[in-house]
Amino acid sequence: MSDAVHLYFEKINKDFTILVQVNPKTFSGREIIIFPDGKTTTKKIHFDTEIFDDLKEDEFKESSALKFQLYLNKLV
Repeated sequence: MSDAVHLYFEKINKDFTILVQVNPKTFSGREIIIFPDGKTTTKKIHFDTEIFDDLKEDEFKESSALKFQLYLNKLV
């Protein structure tokens, strides 16, 4: 079990919202895509070491763990 604190990011556009969870020690995490009709898709991802530069370049903003967990657990 990893003792790393995950980092969370989001990007909102007119077609969908993307929420990203990144473990900064292992570069593993998840991505949730939220569509306007409320449907979501979730997938596990293994990121490369450039993920934080990529997220910044793609204009992702920091987000909250609570928001990510609510969507992950389908409570929204």
